[in-house]
Amino acid sequence: MIEITEVRISLRNDDKLKAFVSITLNDSFVIRGLKIIRGNSGLFVAMPSRKRPDGQHQDLAHPINDQTRKYLTDRVMAEYDRELTEAGVEGAPGGEVVVRQPVIKQAH
Repeated sequence: MIEITEVRISLRNDDKLKAFVSITLNDSFVIRGLKIIRGNSGLFVAMPSRKRPDGQHQDLAHPINDQTRKYLTDRVMAEYDRELTEAGVEGAPGGEVVVRQPVIKQAH
């Protein structure tokens, strides 16, 4: 199985877009353009995508099984929560975030 060896979080102060995320796999391969989005049922990790001519969005990269999707989501959300805590915004109303610079997190 792949290992996420680095997660970079760039917090955003937006109603829906909460962060941009880049992940590194096995210290060898980077995927940029993931997003943490506030949807109708809470936060979720959106994979990098492009808009097709018909208006639909198509993922450029994504997990192909539930186990990998859960692993990726758990790792990204854990780092997002850690970054919010370090930025001093844990429990802020509406998820308000004022930090704008990317923060590099190394896997342990």
